[in-house]
This record gives sequence, structure tokens and C-alpha cells, in this order.
Amino acid sequence: MAEVVVEIENLSKTFAIGFFRKKVVAVKNVSLEVRQGEIFGLLGPNGAGKTTTIKAMMSLIKPTSGKIKIFGKPPSEKSVYKHVGFLPENPYFYDYLKSIEFLEYQGLLFGLGRKEAIKKAKELLSLVGLEGEEKKPLRKFSKGMLQRIGLAQSLIGDVKLLVLDEPMSGLDPIGRKETRELLIKLREKGMTILFSSHILTDVEMICDRVAIIDKGVVKLSGDLKSILKQEAIRSTLEVENIDERTLAELKEMSYRFDSGGKTYRFEIEGEERKDLAIRKVIDSGGKIISLIPVRETLEDIFVRDAIRRDAN
Repeated sequence: MAEVVVEIENLSKTFAIGFFRKKVVAVKNVSLEVRQGEIFGLLGPNGAGKTTTIKAMMSLIKPTSGKIKIFGKPPSEKSVYKHVGFLPENPYFYDYLKSIEFLEYQGLLFGLGRKEAIKKAKELLSLVGLEGEEKKPLRKFSKGMLQRIGLAQSLIGDVKLLVLDEPMSGLDPIGRKETRELLIKLREKGMTILFSSHILTDVEMICDRVAIIDKGVVKLSGDLKSILKQEAIRSTLEVENIDERTLAELKEMSYRFDSGGKTYRFEIEGEERKDLAIRKVIDSGGKIISLIPVRETLEDIFVRDAIRRDAN
């Protein structure tokens, strides 16, 4: 098993807000591990607790309780951040600077010599796809271009762990694709990446492991393939020539239902329900046109969990 780079154990954070200092729990007993050389996705809707977890990791807020270790050391040992790159959700840029100047300045802050900082800045502009934009002031950059500059800035040092809070935010489809490809390239070079997102497809396409967090609580965590497999398998059953009673029974059993003329399509969750639905169609004298297994996605998991929460 790969070395554990980030270890979070029973992390909780409570804020006191308003005049009466009302206590609000942002995260509760969050535990997760990020292993060397993987892309780990912290997935959840807005306000789920993703940013709070990342801020606690980066020592930007103090946890109410729990333990955090980065490279085996607590965040209080500032030396752990020597090899950590970080991009917050809403970074601030000195927009009067040109892109090359901004990255050079960041390199100097990181302790690089001027020549080395300029060389590194040019390499990073090329890496994030901003060649030819060296002399353009940041105030003239689009949201997507600024996001790329932020990624470049987070890679200035000798980065072994890259932490990104909503790195796909504000990017168009092409920008998101390029960012995904960049993260995969960095992983291939041995970098460990943790990023938060509410964009399900991005997480599903590139992550090795994920933690799904909602209302401050980790609902599911582990290998992405295992998570998708452990969720109930669904099938799309297309039939015709069934009576009204069977139609009503199949509707009741189905996750989704659609019809077109005399043809009916039922999306059924679980092997037992699928087998029961097939028997009902056959017993009623109906005809099965097709039976297609449906691959489970993270979006399906989210929708189903939301329905369950509403039902409770």
C-alpha cells in the first residue's frame, strides 16, 4: 500500500456566528486518507464542508477537535508546507502585474533566485497553456486564464502534494478538460493531488479515490471503482403488451419510468427487483424488448441520497 501523505482523523469544526454566537457545525468527525501518487477527490455540494476541511489542513483555521497529519507531521510544524502547493477557491491576484511578473514574484517569495524564478515562471506558463501571455496584465485575463495562473502559482516550489479547492470553478468545458489533463500529467510524475469539487463528472473522470461529504459529514469514502460497484446495480427494462395492473406494479418498483406509445421503459434498481419485474412481465403475457444494465455514476448516488434524505 502506498504511503499516506494526508491523514485526517475525526476532524470537527464549530463556528460561533451572529450577535448571540450561535454555534454552527461546519464539519463533524471527518476522517480520510490521501495516499502518495493518487488523485483524491473531496466531493460534495456547496456548503458541504469541503473548504472548511481544506482550510484546516492548510492551517488557515484551527479545528475544534481532531487530528491532521501531512507527511506524518501536524500542520503546526510549518516545515510540512515546503512541499505543498495550494490553490484556494477564490484566490487574490495583483492584477496590475503581468503574468510573468506575478509568477516571478511568487518564486522570489518562495526563496528562488531571480534567474531561477524567471525560468520557473516560463516553464509553468507553458505547462498551464499560457504561452504568449507573459506580458499581459492579469486584469485582462479571463476567469479561466486566472484559474490557470493560480494553478501555475501553486506549482512554484518543489511540490509533492497539490491541494486545490474547486479548481474547475468558472472554467468552460475546454478549460476543464485541459485542467483534468494537467492533473493527470502531474500524477504521472508522482505528485499527490487532493482537490475538492461539486462537479461530479470531473471527479469521476480522474480520481483514484474519493470522499463524499454532505452537511459536514463524510457519507462515503474509498476507491472510486469500489464505491460505484457497491452501489445497487440498475437495469433498463423495455417492454410492451402489458396489462394495466402489471404497468402499475412495475411503476411502483421503478427508479425511473418512461413511455412511448405501447412501449414502456422502467429503470429498476437491484437484482431482486429486476428478476421480479421480468417475472411479472412474463406472467402477464407481455413482451420484453430489451434489458440493458445501467452503469452507476456519482450523480446517481447523489440524487438517490438526496431523495433518501428528503424522505427522512
